[in-house]
Amino acid sequence: MAQIAPDVLPLARVYRWEKERADKPWLTQPMGGGVVRTWTWAEAVDESRRIAEWLQSHGRNHQWPIDAKIAILSKNCAHWIMVDLAIWMAGYVSVPLYPTLTAASVNQILDHSESKAIFVGKLDDYAMMRPGIPDEVLRFGCALSPSDDHRTWEDIVASNPPMPGETRREADDLATIIYTSGTTGMPKGVMHSFGTIGLAPTALADLFGNTPDDRMLSYLPLSHVAERLIVESASIYVGYQVFFAGTQETFLADLRRARPTIFFSVPRLWVKFQQGVFSKAPKEKLDRLFRIPFFGRYVKNKILKQLGLDTVRIAGGGAAPMPKPLLEWYRSLGLELLEGYGMTENFGVSHGSTPGKGRVGYVGAPYEGVEQKIAADGEIMVRSMCNMMGYFKEPEKTREALTVDGWLHTGDRGEIDEQQRL
Repeated sequence: MAQIAPDVLPLARVYRWEKERADKPWLTQPMGGGVVRTWTWAEAVDESRRIAEWLQSHGRNHQWPIDAKIAILSKNCAHWIMVDLAIWMAGYVSVPLYPTLTAASVNQILDHSESKAIFVGKLDDYAMMRPGIPDEVLRFGCALSPSDDHRTWEDIVASNPPMPGETRREADDLATIIYTSGTTGMPKGVMHSFGTIGLAPTALADLFGNTPDDRMLSYLPLSHVAERLIVESASIYVGYQVFFAGTQETFLADLRRARPTIFFSVPRLWVKFQQGVFSKAPKEKLDRLFRIPFFGRYVKNKILKQLGLDTVRIAGGGAAPMPKPLLEWYRSLGLELLEGYGMTENFGVSHGSTPGKGRVGYVGAPYEGVEQKIAADGEIMVRSMCNMMGYFKEPEKTREALTVDGWLHTGDRGEIDEQQRL
């Protein structure tokens, strides 16, 4: 990987905010029963340091390799991000697992990744997954974890000192292995470096002017690269606050609590929001109200406030095309939905629309530092410093996906317009 400024790397950013934003809120988590807890930067990093100290000590005692793999099996929660940092601080590699996998898939990924330990977090059906975790894999959890005989986060934090100093991980070091969905067979383990995780959010910050005053709600799976980029990596790079959703039933309340300035979702949720509005007031009636001077603006603001979206300055969508009528309706509210495109193999750093420059059916121009081209057969090819290191233990599949000069085969077809929008 080309030279990357050391202060861009994720752990360097975390240690910076630990000092500069020590008392500023970072992670806000519903704990159940109406209780909500917020960790400041100093508090969150302190707990990560204690988990890291315990992991590293256990690794020494059991002679784990220096790049031991530690799995994360959990829905989104504050502990997801804190344990990711702890794994990195301890010198290891994180392996996120989707929180909806079958026991067989859990076992398959743990075996393939050679994971030595697993963090079991917030889950809906752990009883179904539990048989997939081998007895020799060390288990630990947190207050939000299902009941089991594993070590608890709270016990580990209380009984271990914080890891001292500032762990240095080089840009070329392996940071994480993100397994693809595996819909067409054995999931592939996409390897990404600390350089990629540090560099990736700079593209978003340059494009959208992210600041520490921004806020996000995390609810799409952190095991997926989009949330890993937009929520975890971007908050670490910029220093902004992340709120987590509790349950489906509390989602709207969680959204209103967060009042995000940046909100990203898949098209079906944008449709669901719209349907919820129409269930209270038919579209035809709203269209008439919108046309009334001054009052129309009041109605639009009221709708956005009820949804918890009245402070959103950047609204995005991806994973599937956005219907034109949906884009137009949100634009009439004053909310421009920006579409984007990316893959696990390039950590989501590929293409994005910018305010006022979107085009229906297009996902925007390449991010800064991303090259694009259309191959003779119509396939989209991209090249950037955020392309993967390769597939874990799959050199042949890596050669199929990456050309010798660094171009990534996306497997998708597309076209590029005169403004370089894909």
